[in-house]
Amino acid sequence: MRHLRGVLITLILDWVSLSRSLTTHAPYRRTTATRSTCTARQTRGSQLASTTPFDRDQSESFIVPNEDVNPIIRLGKDEQEKIVNGFGLWCAAVSVFTGPLWVAAMSTLQAIYKINADWDPNRALYDKTGKIWSKTWLTLTDSYPTFSGDVDRLKSSQGPCLYVANHASWLDIPVICTVLDPVFKFIAKGELRKVPCIGQQLEGGNHILIDREDRRSQLRTFKDGIGWLKKGVPIMAFPEGMRSRDGKLMDFKGGLFSMAVKTQVPIVPITISHTHAVMPSNALFPVQTGAGKLHVHVHDPIDTTGKTEAELGALVRASFLSTLPLGQHPKPVVPEIEQTAEKDHKTIPITPKVQDTHHLHQQHITPSQTLSHYTAASSTINSSQEVTSKNRTEETTVP
Repeated sequence: MRHLRGVLITLILDWVSLSRSLTTHAPYRRTTATRSTCTARQTRGSQLASTTPFDRDQSESFIVPNEDVNPIIRLGKDEQEKIVNGFGLWCAAVSVFTGPLWVAAMSTLQAIYKINADWDPNRALYDKTGKIWSKTWLTLTDSYPTFSGDVDRLKSSQGPCLYVANHASWLDIPVICTVLDPVFKFIAKGELRKVPCIGQQLEGGNHILIDREDRRSQLRTFKDGIGWLKKGVPIMAFPEGMRSRDGKLMDFKGGLFSMAVKTQVPIVPITISHTHAVMPSNALFPVQTGAGKLHVHVHDPIDTTGKTEAELGALVRASFLSTLPLGQHPKPVVPEIEQTAEKDHKTIPITPKVQDTHHLHQQHITPSQTLSHYTAASSTINSSQEVTSKNRTEETTVP
């Protein structure tokens, strides 16, 4: 009840702030900082901001079995099928009720921008309408997330940086908007232009839309991202490049971290938990409430000075894994090892079982410990290969 009361108070204050901004004649500007002031502010923030420790059980899983989803509506067939159950119908009703209000707010601001484009140069107020809608929608569907980590840092304008998060559900977008309060710009796929409300928000807010198949679009994305960072506006992206269908962390796409390296801005990893369980890939709307399930953890910023893209990718991945639920961890597959059978001296490929890492995560694992685990696994593979090579050499020397 206390958590809900706090959310409602926040929503009321956001609506009041938006109303005041619409009635004032002064230009609307969010305070942004240069990279130098950002560094100083981060130093003060690390001393003054209250950090909530991560204390969730990583072994928890909230996935609803297919037989318990009880879909009422089915659209499409096979892998393209989308389902809606009873709770999904309520979410659809909330969307129908709140969507027109969001569209009306965006349309009003677009009319103002045609009269005075300099009134809100970064479209901060325009983006705020989307954040208010996200908080309202999550509250009405009983799906507001909990938070841990240095959340206060994200509630203030900390200057240019690159926010990155894991991506497992459509629900990630409204969830991330509950914690990123200052103005920021998404890097999103161009297909989202066709999505009601979200497409209008992305285009009207001058977010960065990329066509994966168009090389020129990729170059334009890089240029636009650099431009926003130089203006002091943070960038938000999903390094996996697409949604994970099963919720497990996927490999990162190349090129994203090069923007941070070029501009020397910090990278802030954000772990989002259990969105795939609340709204799976085959669902048109959430299949269950997110209260007590959805969680956001804000990690410490990663300094990009003197680091390569590969090193930054490894650090970001380790940060995700340190707080990501075990069910969303990728399974480290050990490559096939060739061994010689003593019985008939034939080379038989033997595939070891996928390593079970659950026992390593009974308590909170730090990014360095996570990296150490994968290094140890790699060493085990190399040792096995050396033993195999030695046995083959001995066989050739026997008369």
